[in-house]
Amino acid sequence: MNKLICLVAAAALVAPAFAQDAEKKDEGAPARDESRRAGDTWPAFFAVCELPAATDVIGVRLTIPFSTRQDNVTGFDIGLWGRSLYFEGVQLNLLRNDVKDDASGVQVGIYNSVGGGDLLGVQAGLWNEANSMRGAQIGLVNTSGETEGLQIGLINRSETMTGYQIGLVNVIRSAEIQFFPIINIGF
Repeated sequence: MNKLICLVAAAALVAPAFAQDAEKKDEGAPARDESRRAGDTWPAFFAVCELPAATDVIGVRLTIPFSTRQDNVTGFDIGLWGRSLYFEGVQLNLLRNDVKDDASGVQVGIYNSVGGGDLLGVQAGLWNEANSMRGAQIGLVNTSGETEGLQIGLINRSETMTGYQIGLVNVIRSAEIQFFPIINIGF
């Protein structure tokens, strides 16, 4: 346990240094990256109250007992309920992981959502949803608009898909054969 605590503390202290180097390299980055650097950044953040001003977290965010509203989180998000506008890293929240725009990395929880943007990575939970997804969804119910990758679950649904669905109910709305049990392939 002590090794894990030391590892998390070291990651929280080292991550901002790497992020600052990356910011120097990306001077001509798109406007979205500029907005992500506009606020304050914290190497570690512990949510004990709701903050009025939005801050960015680069490192570790511990969201116990509840989540606060950071626009951008890069690193680890651990707790009960995590929410942000953009996320890059690993979200391990028991109840819900909620990203309003783009996410890249891993989401693990009961309910995982990337509402309005793109997911590049993996969602694992009871209910997984993404506007568009490149990667894998593993859970009881998986839904996505545009999918490139793999869905494994009891119920899998996608509007368009390039990849595989494995489960009892598999639906690809844009395919010639929209429903096929056990395994469905979209291309």
